[in-house]
Amino acid sequence: MSSNLLDRRIEDILQAVLADADGDVYVVNPSAEAIEEFVDVATSFEGALPTVRMLADERTLKDVMDDFIVAGNAADLIADGVLGVRTLGEPPENSLLVTDANVVAVVHAGDRIGGLVADDGAFVDAAVGAYERRWEDAEPFNLRTPPISEVKESLAADIGPDAEADFTAILDSLETARGDGDGLDEVTISLLVAGKNEALLYDISKWGEDVGIASKATFSRTKTKLEDMGLLDTEKVPIDVGRPRLRLKIGDDRLREADNGELATVAQSILG
Repeated sequence: MSSNLLDRRIEDILQAVLADADGDVYVVNPSAEAIEEFVDVATSFEGALPTVRMLADERTLKDVMDDFIVAGNAADLIADGVLGVRTLGEPPENSLLVTDANVVAVVHAGDRIGGLVADDGAFVDAAVGAYERRWEDAEPFNLRTPPISEVKESLAADIGPDAEADFTAILDSLETARGDGDGLDEVTISLLVAGKNEALLYDISKWGEDVGIASKATFSRTKTKLEDMGLLDTEKVPIDVGRPRLRLKIGDDRLREADNGELATVAQSILG
């Protein structure tokens, strides 16, 4: 890559750099948008991905990874060994993409974005060496979200393949799934899926805790909130020993009549 990438979208620049790279790629000081776009581009990348080392601001990483969809896909990339994420103490002025052949500075000019390419051998070698050292000194970012593929596989095994299909369809219909207490986060989605499939609260909350989505207590609190708002109903199911367990059911006719592609939209409108 020897020419500048001008008037591009950030995903176009990332795609070009990943496709051109032979060795490791350093993604340095990316914006929140660039982190989201990188995860999206890398997840759908055709061919073998280079190993990517992301050095990013910790606060920016935390904000972006509050989105379950982004964080779950990033966790998959980490589990596959193609992505490492560490925190950057003193970020450079620009966002950089550093490969063995090029240094690309990502520059925002109003609503326009450009990738300014430097390919002088001595300069590139110095940049690679500098960020290799910074990588070695940087602290790993603690991503607590489980890989999204693991979430789906365990949901199919523990609750059922229909529940996994519903869960996937809802995620595919959403742009974000943020755990900020409003709208649809991963716990709310899981409980709605459980209600649609009439699963037990015990089973879905145990699954959620085991796979690393949230604690049983969080599932229980969210269930109460959704029940109070009329989105979920429960019925008691006797068991041989101990207190009856609760079977979850969809509690609103609008949700019962919605297909998977509409379920998220209808639920968000009710919650809103």
